Amino acid sequence: MYCNTVSCVLIEIWRNRSEHQYANNVKNSLKSLFYVCSLPDKCCQNKINLPMIHVGDTLLSLNDFSDILYKGKKVVLNKASVEKVAENFEFLKTFSSNKLIYGINTGFGPMAQYKVSEENLLQLQYNLIRSHSSGGGNLMSPLLVKALMIARLNSMMQAYSGVHTDVVDLLVILINKDISPCIYEHGGVGASGDLVQLAHLGLVLIGEGEVIFKNELLPTMEVFNSLGIKPLSIHIREGLAILNGTSAMTGIGMLNIIQAQKLLEWSVLLSAMINEVVEAFDDHYSYELNIVKHHKGQNKIAAQLRNILKDSKMIRSRSEHLYNPANLNQEVFEDKVQEYYSLRCVTQVLGPVYDTIGHAEKVLVDELNSVNDNPVIDHKNQNIYHGGNFHGDYVSLEMDKLKIAITKLSMLSERQLNYLLNEKLNQKFPPFVNLGVLGFNFGMQGMQFTATSTVAENQTLSFPMYVHSIPNNNDNQDIVSMGCNAALMTKKVIDNSFEVLSIQMMTVLQAIDYLDCVPKLSTETLHVYKEIRKIFPKFIEDIPKYKDLEKIKSFFEKSDPVVSFTMGAL
Repeated sequence: MYCNTVSCVLIEIWRNRSEHQYANNVKNSLKSLFYVCSLPDKCCQNKINLPMIHVGDTLLSLNDFSDILYKGKKVVLNKASVEKVAENFEFLKTFSSNKLIYGINTGFGPMAQYKVSEENLLQLQYNLIRSHSSGGGNLMSPLLVKALMIARLNSMMQAYSGVHTDVVDLLVILINKDISPCIYEHGGVGASGDLVQLAHLGLVLIGEGEVIFKNELLPTMEVFNSLGIKPLSIHIREGLAILNGTSAMTGIGMLNIIQAQKLLEWSVLLSAMINEVVEAFDDHYSYELNIVKHHKGQNKIAAQLRNILKDSKMIRSRSEHLYNPANLNQEVFEDKVQEYYSLRCVTQVLGPVYDTIGHAEKVLVDELNSVNDNPVIDHKNQNIYHGGNFHGDYVSLEMDKLKIAITKLSMLSERQLNYLLNEKLNQKFPPFVNLGVLGFNFGMQGMQFTATSTVAENQTLSFPMYVHSIPNNNDNQDIVSMGCNAALMTKKVIDNSFEVLSIQMMTVLQAIDYLDCVPKLSTETLHVYKEIRKIFPKFIEDIPKYKDLEKIKSFFEKSDPVVSFTMGAL
């Protein structure tokens, strides 16, 4: 059954009216939507309610990736790009005749010296998928698997992998229908790509293994049969094309960057709030102080702090206080002339985190839009090139840098938390911001242990995987990236840091209520105070806090920007 193509085209042009010029809208929307509507099982009537992300005709951005993962946008393939994939496949079919080409009529890795007979060529690809479906450890979450599949699809849509269009069509179905192949965390070493993780993807594509669908773990063919999905049949080299590449580490890495941006935003906001409740001076985040240091990140963070605190009634001006002769008639000042570093050096600590996230985004987006297969099937130049584009060092290094930066962010949070909890330091709040009876109630005392131990774990996890190459595969893979390990460890650090910042937020809100200063908060911090208090009410008596912690952590992780900045803005 075919749908009304013209109606869908007009809808898509209208949706994109503010993003592209009208002429480009017509051109791109016609190409993509005519392709979608040409497929009998993809009636556009089912797609009208959700905008679509075009894959193949333009570079995928971090925002595109985020929209697919978090906002339910569907993936649609560009017709012209699909035609290139088909052309690339036809070239491979012709070119590979009477030639010895790695992975088509040879074994794999150190077994490449062995020629495979004509009658066994297709079975060779199935053998590769099945033999390398050898992962261990925990299953990746469906969100991570979806990220992996988007990355693999986008690489194949560059039309240098020699695959049949059946592969990209099937990947789109899995992505759009939220069918999640069971893929394990432990596996590939990130040199011939994420071989083991991607083998488990391949296993599902050929109709084997298991998937998670509607929160149930089910045999793949049970789900395929219920939805009328046909499993992939191997044509030439689809097995190797699915396995070779950096798509697991890249997909996870893209998700890490999205979440790291959220973490940074919350860290800036919390840093603003703690400066507010202790009535800090404003010059440490002033334009004049920060502009003389020529780092982009530092000045972005300073601008964000100024934006958040611009109408606060609690932040003080040094000119009005310590530079005012009327306030200087004393030998020892009760107020600190300069705040502790965790309050005063926020721009210098979070600035490098900002810059690190920005650079990681550039590298990961480049990798996402790259060809990371081997060999590279080049129908334009009528040749096949053997090399190592599957090697994951770019991703591995960025993930290591990112987790180090996020660990430092969590360390800043822990120090700010400690300042609020230690009455000898802040000289403003009761011990552990205890709003009850001292000695009888405990306030945030128990929560500090969780924050401290979690930051300690981050510090240990921050040792880089990039320098942990271990030769394997009979020394064929004699230097590897461990990129997927690096990405997964970075995710763990990010998850941990959301926990630490959640504990800090709980403490800051208790401090605000102790001071009874809600009317004096800035517009931005007041908004956050009200939103978080909806899920975490003020407490005095001792009650378990673990559910409150999980609620705030989930709120942080799922949030859109809560203040008026995003990465690269301002």
